[in-house]
Amino acid sequence: MVDYTSLAQTVAALTDGEVDAVSLMATVACEVHHSDDRFNWTGFYRVVAPELLKIGPYQGGHGCLVIPFARGVCGAAARLEETQLVPDVDAFPGHIACASSTRSELVLPVWGKSGKLIAVFDIDSDLPDAFTQQDADQMAQILKDVFGKI
Repeated sequence: MVDYTSLAQTVAALTDGEVDAVSLMATVACEVHHSDDRFNWTGFYRVVAPELLKIGPYQGGHGCLVIPFARGVCGAAARLEETQLVPDVDAFPGHIACASSTRSELVLPVWGKSGKLIAVFDIDSDLPDAFTQQDADQMAQILKDVFGKI
């Protein structure tokens, strides 16, 4: 399990003073990805146009390049602006299988200082039911602390 206190401190130290969203995304994706063996793919999908996400910085195998808000777990997180905690991706209507090995997923909306949705943060696991509400809550706080400043 993730030591969220340590992860939050590390991310805060590495991102202190940085205002470039892509640099921040790259750093967060790397640190989160390596913080827990449950995390098989960790990355951002950036809002690049109305109702459209494109892949941003990530760790792991190839991801989908483009995801409309109308499709998949990432699209649902963006469209609803709500965290998606999915214990079984095969049971999620419209799931997009960017990697056939993915069994569960946690996707969180990412807002900038203005309150505008700038991305979603996607964490995939090859394990079923890999994520907890604590994971969702702690990751949301880390994202708020990092991206709420830009």
